Amino acid sequence: MTPHPLERLIRAADAAITAEDFDTLMDFYADDATLVVKPGLNVTGKQNIRAAFVRIAEYVQHSLVVGQGRMDVIEGGDTALVIMESTLDYVAAEEKVSATRRATYVFRREADGRWACTVDNSYGTALLDYPPR
Repeated sequence: MTPHPLERLIRAADAAITAEDFDTLMDFYADDATLVVKPGLNVTGKQNIRAAFVRIAEYVQHSLVVGQGRMDVIEGGDTALVIMESTLDYVAAEEKVSATRRATYVFRREADGRWACTVDNSYGTALLDYPPR
């Protein structure tokens, strides 16, 4: 089975995060996109998303490596829901951390045919494990 085009797009976005190439990374987002920075903290808009990634990189001492595990794409109309395993390796508080999250992403097919991320939620349904805001 041929991989969905979003798989390639997500791998490229993750590579941009790892390389801290945040200008290229912003090409993957819709202008009105929302990023779940951490439970209870969301930012909207490319400028705010870029700033959040800069702060995240600083927090993890520029050590973040993002990878992918299993990925399923559910497409309906001009919208796609991506459910995937996202692997994260980084340094926090002088300790190496390895984590696997079951992330959820929403993409919209734009008028020019390209896919743009509108919701970036690397925490997936684990957000429900945190107290409501």
